[in-house]
Amino acid sequence: MKQTILTSLFLGFIVFAQTVYADIILNSKEEVHGKWKLQTTKNSLADKKPIDREDTWVFENGKVTILHIPREGAYYDQPPVPYEIEDGKLKVAIIGTSRFDLFTVVDKDDNNMTLKGKYGTYYYFTKK
Repeated sequence: MKQTILTSLFLGFIVFAQTVYADIILNSKEEVHGKWKLQTTKNSLADKKPIDREDTWVFENGKVTILHIPREGAYYDQPPVPYEIEDGKLKVAIIGTSRFDLFTVVDKDDNNMTLKGKYGTYYYFTKK
């Protein structure tokens, strides 16, 4: 009897844990369309020292432009690069290569979006 109860609790926990950590599936480019201010990045969810950011990502007409990127006391804008939605994830081209960055949407509503990069970095955005 005890083993049956423990097994049921364990299976229930697994089902609950999977629903809590489910990624959001993107269906179209319109879901990320607009200007998004990147507030902070974190190397992991447990990272206690988020990095403050100043750049803005503009998604429009199938391209993303990153504006106001700080570098050596000045700011620059990255030229637009194509982006697409593939298998529910955000796929952004890397300038000057045939490679791309792949982002999973972890959380999203009308005013906030959290992306997770392919190497585990979390990007926290607010809509402008």
